[in-house]
Amino acid sequence: MRILLVEDSLRLAQSVQAGLRKLGHAVDVVHEGLKGLSYARLNPYDLLILDIMLPGLDGLSILRELRGEGRDTHVLLLTAKDTVEDRVGGLQTGADDYLIKPFAFDELAARVDALGRRVRGPSTPVVEIGDLSLDTGARTAVRGERLLDLSRREYALLRYLASRPGETVSRIEIEDHLYDEDTLPLSNVVASTICALRDKLEQDGGERLIHTRRGLGYVLSETTS
Repeated sequence: MRILLVEDSLRLAQSVQAGLRKLGHAVDVVHEGLKGLSYARLNPYDLLILDIMLPGLDGLSILRELRGEGRDTHVLLLTAKDTVEDRVGGLQTGADDYLIKPFAFDELAARVDALGRRVRGPSTPVVEIGDLSLDTGARTAVRGERLLDLSRREYALLRYLASRPGETVSRIEIEDHLYDEDTLPLSNVVASTICALRDKLEQDGGERLIHTRRGLGYVLSETTS
């Protein structure tokens, strides 16, 4: 997923960004509210992680502005406040989830993953396309009886295509979803990753599952039509 983290603690922001990137997410980080609101308006994020207490503009105000504009991007609030009133207030403003500081990174990652399933993909953690089985919980991919040895970026790309089976997904959409501003790809990176994925998917004579729509993008499907 493409995630925006708005957090004024530099140490916490760096730790969360590094952890989420290891899980295959693209993560932009800003440290004050007005800039966070600007980023949220300009970029196609799948998820916003907002600290409530921010300089310039607090997280609830960012959320209120975005919901008032009709933006339905999922939002996870972070806060040191742990009263029932605080939690209810955040959810009533339009947040999808709420995490109290200090928190374990594994809990944050689980909540991010759960919100990601709401953004795209089926309620079941296992996606099947023909003889390809993608377990989004375990982050594994199996074709037939063969476990695929995928890099983090290959898995992220395959998972994104699997969340939109049969749809043509453009290179720009893939870049927006998989890369943050610190890891903008070279022009041929998506094509190179697609080639690497095809090699692994089609090993031992497997039928092609990732099809190119010239000038349009890529489709994950059992058929070529």
